[in-house]
Amino acid sequence: MTTSVLERNHINILGEGTQTIIFAHGFGSDQTAWRHQVAAFASDYRIVLFDHVGAGKSDFSAYSPHRYSSLYSYAEDLLEICHELKLTNSILVGHSVSGMISLLAALIDPSCFSQLIFVGASPRYLNDVGYVGGFDQSDLDALYGAMSANYYAWVSGFASMVMGNPERPELATEFANTLTAIRPDIAQAVARVIFQSDHRKELPRLNVPTLILQSSDDVAVPPEVGQYMSDNIPESQLINIKAWGHLPHLSAPDTVTQAIAACL
Repeated sequence: MTTSVLERNHINILGEGTQTIIFAHGFGSDQTAWRHQVAAFASDYRIVLFDHVGAGKSDFSAYSPHRYSSLYSYAEDLLEICHELKLTNSILVGHSVSGMISLLAALIDPSCFSQLIFVGASPRYLNDVGYVGGFDQSDLDALYGAMSANYYAWVSGFASMVMGNPERPELATEFANTLTAIRPDIAQAVARVIFQSDHRKELPRLNVPTLILQSSDDVAVPPEVGQYMSDNIPESQLINIKAWGHLPHLSAPDTVTQAIAACL
């Protein structure tokens, strides 16, 4: 593996086994969010962890708003990781935006993946005619404005809202910490790329078997989104899990782990 790819995405490889699971984090998070699932699967699977450019301990100098102006660039990074590590037929577990990143990667080179598992993924966050995405444009404009006005104040409120589970404030604190680690300019640019994206038309083209884990209460991804993806991805299975918040792998780790394990 070239040093540039290793450093760019802060790749970590651990675990035992011939089958590889790649865990890909969502916006505002990093690879540490998967620690519960890593602990559960490392004895039987080879685990690949990485941070998207601009997050975690990735190489921030590799980020540019021009390069990362769409999710396709992140998909190219994912494929480069797979090619450098000579990974084929891997299981990809993608949280939030990494669901669509892995979908785009699988459309380009399906040989890299034997199965995709979406955790809180969405092809479009904006509501549309006949489609419930969860947000109106005015909601997102207010979000961008708050990020721009005082990023660190915005982080506190956003982390609590998205994490949910107010009786466990340590979860929101953890998410706030990883959000705070992102440069405000990068966070604002990436948020716009994610929330303004629309990958609905790509769903029917996906031929890799896909598991969709849909939380019962997710402020960012309403139940209609999970059903929409299930209806439009040919080889898909929708599993509704009893979990609250947009990061169920942290707030309900056993539930997520069991749902993944049941489909491997």
